[in-house]
Amino acid sequence: MKHQEPHILLINPWITDFAAYNFWIKPLGLLYIVSLLKGNGFRVTLIDCLDFQIKTKKYGDGNFLKTEIEKPLPVKSIPRKFSQYGIPEEIMLKRLSNIEEPDLICVSSGMTYWYPGVFKVIEIARKFFKKAPIILGGIYANLCYEHAKEHSGVDIVFKGSRESEILKLISDLTHKELITHNSKLSIDDLPYPCFDLYPQLNYVCITTSRGCPFKCTYCASPFLSNSFSRRDPLNVVKEIEYWTTTRYQVNNIAFYDDALLIEPLKHFIPIMKEIIRRGIHCNFHTPNALHIKEIDEEVADLLFRGGVKTVRLGLETSNETIQIATGGKVDNQEFRQAIKSLKRVGYSGEEIGVYIMVGLPGQRVGEAEESIAFVNEIGARPILVEYSPIPHTPLFEKAKKNSQFDLENEPLFHNNTILPCQGEGFTMEDLKRLKKKLRR
Repeated sequence: MKHQEPHILLINPWITDFAAYNFWIKPLGLLYIVSLLKGNGFRVTLIDCLDFQIKTKKYGDGNFLKTEIEKPLPVKSIPRKFSQYGIPEEIMLKRLSNIEEPDLICVSSGMTYWYPGVFKVIEIARKFFKKAPIILGGIYANLCYEHAKEHSGVDIVFKGSRESEILKLISDLTHKELITHNSKLSIDDLPYPCFDLYPQLNYVCITTSRGCPFKCTYCASPFLSNSFSRRDPLNVVKEIEYWTTTRYQVNNIAFYDDALLIEPLKHFIPIMKEIIRRGIHCNFHTPNALHIKEIDEEVADLLFRGGVKTVRLGLETSNETIQIATGGKVDNQEFRQAIKSLKRVGYSGEEIGVYIMVGLPGQRVGEAEESIAFVNEIGARPILVEYSPIPHTPLFEKAKKNSQFDLENEPLFHNNTILPCQGEGFTMEDLKRLKKKLRR
């Protein structure tokens, strides 16, 4: 009988939340692992529970299929409907019933408060494949490691972000020797993520770097990736060319970088110049926000001519004291100059989305109103982002003291929809009023 290589089932779970929208969401880390496994001779099956949109807009973003479900007990009192986003459950069950018994199951995880969807996937997979060990990795698994160990029901909770480490773990569990022996794969050593497993590609996501050199107090990037590294600009362009000019003909690419514009002369500028030189036509999107202080006339011109359609800037606040206290990545003068440069090259104010963070621990509504007024005055579009308390960030301890919820023990309370740090100075009614005002 012919020897068969180990079969690995990889699952990206549903989102379970009060609200969700597909701003170019793909499980990029999981897709890199799929590619590495294939390259090492493993047989793989991917089920992405989020690969189901009911409405797709011109740039590839859109609405997930939404199925209302019962609210988890800790958030029962929240007066909002709770839903599961992604493929219908019957499709998931059918896919599982049609695949060969896996030797190992790998489940990814996103936001900490999405864990009910993760647990549901684990429970279903366990019922189908009782013998297969299950590994849980991803953001929730790293940020809430003890919670995941105690409650998820998996065999192993993987804590780490290096592909080489998870690859070795899978090798050890399946007793299959790896072809790739490099224990420290660099970001340039990785194969392209396995987007080719999707039946239809409205967009792909790309990362040109890992980590972030800034230490913003509300952000988990330094914890999840303890160093900052970047790909060779030419390798980035080669991948973009691959997805846009081969049989995939992708028209939309979202940059997943936390620090795309850092030291632009070394990185972003050569990438965009080469994209323009090669005549690559694509719509680019920056949902993770661009660093404002790096946007001068040259960078703005390359953003515009290179095809960046979704420009998002991370101002967070116009209060200069809070800017310094939360990381000092930008000041108001740098913001004014960036907007001026972006408008000069051809962007309209409406096309420039500026993130304003609301619901920070101890924040008063007046500070948020001032930030909104400041962005409007400069001539850009304010976008409210509700603060989500994230474990292992400097601001988390302050959030625990300011919150009426048990942030330490219940990740569902990290959900920004419930405004975890609301108080007398900033209420849920204040937030509704601000949102209503911005919709006018």
